[in-house]
Amino acid sequence: MAQVLEFKLPDLGEGLTEAEIVRWLVQVGDVVAIDQPVVEVETAKAMVEVPCPYGGVVTARFGEEGTELPVGSPLLTVAVGAPSSVSEASSVPAAASASSVSSDGGESSGNVLVGYGTSAAPARRRRVRPGQTAPVVTSSAAAAAIRVAAPERSDGPVPVISPLVRRLARENGLDLRALAGSGPDGLILRSDVEEALRTAVTPAPAPTMPPAPAAAPTPAAAPRGTRIPLRGVRGAVADKLSRSRREIPDATCWVDADATELMHARVAMNATGGPKISLLALLARICTAALARFPELNSIVDMEAREVVRLDQVNLGFAAQTERGLVVPVVRDAHTRDAESLSAEFARLTEAARTGALTPGELTGGTFTLNNYGVFGVDGSTPIINHPEAAMLGVGRIIPKPWVHEGELAVRQVVQLSLTFDHRVCDGGTAGGFLRYVADCVEQPAVLLRTL
Repeated sequence: MAQVLEFKLPDLGEGLTEAEIVRWLVQVGDVVAIDQPVVEVETAKAMVEVPCPYGGVVTARFGEEGTELPVGSPLLTVAVGAPSSVSEASSVPAAASASSVSSDGGESSGNVLVGYGTSAAPARRRRVRPGQTAPVVTSSAAAAAIRVAAPERSDGPVPVISPLVRRLARENGLDLRALAGSGPDGLILRSDVEEALRTAVTPAPAPTMPPAPAAAPTPAAAPRGTRIPLRGVRGAVADKLSRSRREIPDATCWVDADATELMHARVAMNATGGPKISLLALLARICTAALARFPELNSIVDMEAREVVRLDQVNLGFAAQTERGLVVPVVRDAHTRDAESLSAEFARLTEAARTGALTPGELTGGTFTLNNYGVFGVDGSTPIINHPEAAMLGVGRIIPKPWVHEGELAVRQVVQLSLTFDHRVCDGGTAGGFLRYVADCVEQPAVLLRTL
């Protein structure tokens, strides 16, 4: 007799609490191998293929494509063992959980994601007795079964996993104990809170009055438009930018610089026949040198401790536009890399961003961001700081412009540089000194060589 094991959405790391089902890779009745990807999900950080740690026959899937599930929710159940047919495997209880798995345990992978818990024996397990059967739970039946009434609770814990749900309720003064969760075991989801808030702001109908004989009320026209959910990458960007504007007192300064010599230096470096050096890598090398001289801008602010924390390493983020939205991959220990190493890492992360293969770890932990918005054909911008960082350098397009060079008017390659910084970590003198040093290195790359 096959055993049915329940596979739950694992903790994907980096503090992620939920994910959206983008595409199922298996159907009910399919045979899956250990560590075979079974579903593609989108988190606030990246697209991830989730492998199943069990091998067997898929007996149920939970959640349709487009459904957002919290970490710990059931994804699918797998009949583990050697059933004589798929129908025999399908007769095993599909909703079996840790409490109904054989104490012998099924074969599972040792290479699991955070939160699988397959290496430890589940609690309250009992042996599945022969003859105990139940119908397979289909995805639609499972979705209907998990909508339960609000549990009786007084002083006990509120069934909420996601801190985002708690924050949303707290900021809007909503009592979570009064909600009926639509998730498994009454779990309260973000959609439950949003529905409660929409209901709360709907105005109560006015008292019924006898209609006037001469006129009848004209119903207000419903607003028209396309509603696009703020979730996944777009939702994460919206949350982070809103938090940045809300918490960080930012200021911006900018300067035009003659980048002609920098462009000549790049051409000379790439003429040697070695690996090609990108312009972004040269700008990144200038940034790390500037941060060594002005470490205030490589820091974060801890308002609870009322301290500015200057960071020892430079993890350089760079803005990359993809089909899924704006992402900021991070080059670790950028201050230890030369231009060749930076070029290679930028190329690798850019390709991973384009294909949606960036991991959560490659999208977090930045300490300073370089934003080359010049690739969009614009000259200037006032970037929003990538919270919780303290500064961002923006680089516009490099184009020929009239410029006074060595006392004469000439056509030079000119770029506008802008620095948005957290005014809590430094004053304008420090920010101006940083930006001026960057501009000097752009205009005269030999300045950088003198400071190495």
